[in-house]
Amino acid sequence: MNNIRLKLSPPWITFVNQVRAMFGNDPDIKIDYNDDDVTMKVYVEKPDKASAIARLLPVEKEIGNITLRISVIPANNVFSQIGKVSAKQLFDIAFENNPVYAYSKEITGIFTNTITYVVFKNRVVQFFNDNLNDIHGLVSTLYQDIAAEIFDESQVYGVNYNTDIEERVFGMPLGEWP
Repeated sequence: MNNIRLKLSPPWITFVNQVRAMFGNDPDIKIDYNDDDVTMKVYVEKPDKASAIARLLPVEKEIGNITLRISVIPANNVFSQIGKVSAKQLFDIAFENNPVYAYSKEITGIFTNTITYVVFKNRVVQFFNDNLNDIHGLVSTLYQDIAAEIFDESQVYGVNYNTDIEERVFGMPLGEWP
């Protein structure tokens, strides 16, 4: 019983853990967190991907009286100028070669506004977060839930986060949607 932990992860650590869960398996990305100055640095190999991720993540996240500062740092400190792109294109660039991403789809003309569906792989995501409700201290969730928490809402208007289906189990209704 000496190894029982009763300390909870603060919310800014939860945010860092969510970003690590979303991008930590991407071969082009490395994430560092410094607790001394409450900063997270996201190092990205490809300039286009760095620019897209910099648009998606907030520059800072205020949580109570703590401000987590977030920096996206491209290789050679050079961002590309991806210009004005659709939300679909933005996610396609940001998640290129990321194993958590399935695909995105854009639907136009239904309600005059474009609706973008960003679809993540169909798997449960787990990360350690001092969760007292879990015997291992883990949080178990889906990528779609993490995306809704970490991405800057002003950059992703009209985006719906989804979890992919297993084709062999369900398939598309009537082969039509979406």
